[in-house]
Order: sequence, then structure tokens, then C-alpha cells
Amino acid sequence: MNKDKIAVIGLGYVGLPLARLFATKYNVVGFDINKKRVEELSKGIDATLEVEPEILKSVLKSSDTNDNGLICSSNIEDIKDCNYYVITVPTPIDKNNRPDLTPLYKSSETVAKVLKKGDIVIYESTVYPGVTEDECVPVLEKISGLKFNVDFFAGYSPERINPGDKLHTVDKILKVTAGSTPEIGKKVDALYAGIITAGTHLAPTIKVAEAAKVIENSQRDINIAFVNELAKIFNLMDIDTHAVLEAAGTKWNFLPFKPGLVGGHCIGVDPYYLAQKAQEVGYHPEIILAGRRVNDSMGQYVASEIIKLMITNDIRIKDSKILNLGITFKENCPDVRNTKAVDVINQLKSYGTHVTIYDPWANPDEVKHEYNLETIKVLPHAKFDAIVLTVSHKEFLNIDLNSLLAENGVIYDVKGVLKDTNCNRL
Repeated sequence: MNKDKIAVIGLGYVGLPLARLFATKYNVVGFDINKKRVEELSKGIDATLEVEPEILKSVLKSSDTNDNGLICSSNIEDIKDCNYYVITVPTPIDKNNRPDLTPLYKSSETVAKVLKKGDIVIYESTVYPGVTEDECVPVLEKISGLKFNVDFFAGYSPERINPGDKLHTVDKILKVTAGSTPEIGKKVDALYAGIITAGTHLAPTIKVAEAAKVIENSQRDINIAFVNELAKIFNLMDIDTHAVLEAAGTKWNFLPFKPGLVGGHCIGVDPYYLAQKAQEVGYHPEIILAGRRVNDSMGQYVASEIIKLMITNDIRIKDSKILNLGITFKENCPDVRNTKAVDVINQLKSYGTHVTIYDPWANPDEVKHEYNLETIKVLPHAKFDAIVLTVSHKEFLNIDLNSLLAENGVIYDVKGVLKDTNCNRL
């Protein structure tokens, strides 16, 4: 049995799968301030659907023993005897698209209260280069009274989890690691190497690892912005964008990106973290922010295209009925954080339409709390003037949409997955 004891701080989409995996080899305490979440997890119930009930239950322990396994807790006393603290809290942006480090500060304060000599604090949250050592470490030092790289140490290993993806699970994605000293880097790397079957990559410094993570999603964001711009151009030319991409994709080095809504807690957020730091050091990032502007505009663009199609079909816009399929930020996943489907819905409603939101994956209470929108989990038996597919949940692919369509009604497929040749695609 391994003598190391690990605390995973934050049991969301990132923290829980990691805690479960660590628990197969280590003694683990999963800590979260959400008591309801902790109670559900202790019963083997994961509302995020990232860990199957039987897999979660297989590592749960009934008490905090020295054996390998996982206990979930919201009591800080349960993490005081750990020697590794892995922080997996979200790093959102505020309404002005500026990084909000509040969750990182709060979790660092929690860990600092129980920090001891020799402990290692590892951050997994996506940040701009410098956050771990310049923002989080001072919090740890101030509250613990311990000296960095003398009494305690830090590490960084950026999360690469893909919510809803049952193929690329955390153990099957190569892990970048780093430490605050070369020796600590090796320790952090060895810790993850014990559970990550895909292997690890030890970066030379924490800042390098932070930068590597933040550019991964920025690169994807820019590439999607490019094809979104292509979609706008080709739509004006009456050319099928998806057919163009399919043809271009026959070349071996053409990147297979598709147009769409870019939301979620990573791709739609991380570029702003990099842009913020770039501006702090005196550089105005042009491509990164241009890509964000294009992708942030897509909700409004999609809504305007739908309205134009309805007008062309002589459909009265005011009080028209629209069925929106999906509100989560991606397919086959209940995560609604920073979903851009909301942009489409709100724009459509601004024209005086009545939008019914059907999503069998989303939690209606969560959607109501986050966006003040009503959602349903059962497909309605009604006729709609327009049907908009914004998320390609598997349940939507076999629906006979024409049976739900009113006379002259239109179907708009944002994701380009519907087989119906009569539907309009982004």
C-alpha cells in the first residue's frame, strides 16, 4: 500500500474522475464545499455522469482508514493529514471576460489552513502563466506561515478532461506535469505516472506547463473561429460549408474543424486568460481576441439566419413557436456551464418568438438558476414554426422532426448532423 495520502479539492467534472482514479492506488479524500454533492457522491451518485455508479462505489470507503480508496467530505478536518493537495476548481471569467481567480484563492485558503512541512500542493485548474506561483503560492504562505520551496512545495498538472467523453477518460490522456523545483517535478510526475496509463510529460517549469495548457484550447478556438467565418462567407455565396470542408479534408494535413457554437468551461474561456496576461506584459493579442469575437458572435448570427428563413417562408415572426433542441454546451453531457445555445435562444426570444427548450440531459433546476430559462426533458407533441438543433445529443438524431413541423416550417441544424436534406445547416 502507498503511504502517500492525497486530497482532491473540488469534486466536479475534473476532480471526481481524478479522485476516483487516484483512489485505485492511493488513500484519497475528495473535498468539496457543496454538502449536497458530497452526500450524493458518498452514496455512489454522480450528477455529472462522469463516473459510473458501480465504478464510483468500487473505490468508496465507509471511513477514513489508511487503506486505498476514496472518502468524500466537506469537513476540513478530514484533509489535514494529507501530504498531497490537488486543486481542481473552476477558473471562470466575469461579465467583462476577465479571469476570475476567486475559486483558486478560496481553495488555496482552505488548503493553507492545514498545510504542513513537506506537503506538495498541485494545481490542475487552467490559468495563464504565473498564476500558481504569483497568485496562489502567496496565499498559501500567508495563511500557513510556511515558506515556499523550503517548508512546502507546489506542482502543476493541467486537466485535459473532455466532459461526456467515455473514450478519452482521464487515465487515457497523456498528462503534463511540473514542479516548483526539479526534485518536486519528479515527485509530481511519479505521482501521476502511477495512474495515467497514457503516460506523462514532465515540463521544465510550472509556467511552461501553465502556458502549454492555455494555448491548447486557444488553438482550437482560433481554428473553429476560422471555419465559422468560412460558414458566414459561403452562406452568402450559397455554398454548402460542410461539403467544402469534406472536400478540403481529403488532404492529409487539413485540420478537421467544423463551424458551430463555442462554449463550455475551457475553449470559450481559456483564450481570455492568455489575452489578459499578454496585455499585462504589454502585448495586445490580435488573433486570439479576433477569434473570440467571431465565436462569441455566432449565437446572434444563427438566430438571425433562422429568422431570415422564417420570413422567406412567410412565417409571422411575432408569437411564432420555435423548438430548440439542446441547451448543454456539448452533446451527451449534462454540463451547461458557459453554453452558447443560450445566446441563440435569447436572440430568438428578442424577436418576440416563443421558444420551447427540450434537453433530456440538462438539469432544469440548474438551467433555471444559471440562465432563468425553462427547459423540458420530454419531447412535446406540438407543431412548431421552426426547429433548431443546437446540441447533437444522440436522442435527437432519430426524431422525426417533420412530424413536429408546422406548414412552411423550417429546420436549422447548427451541428450539421441531421440527415434530412430539407434542413438548413450552419
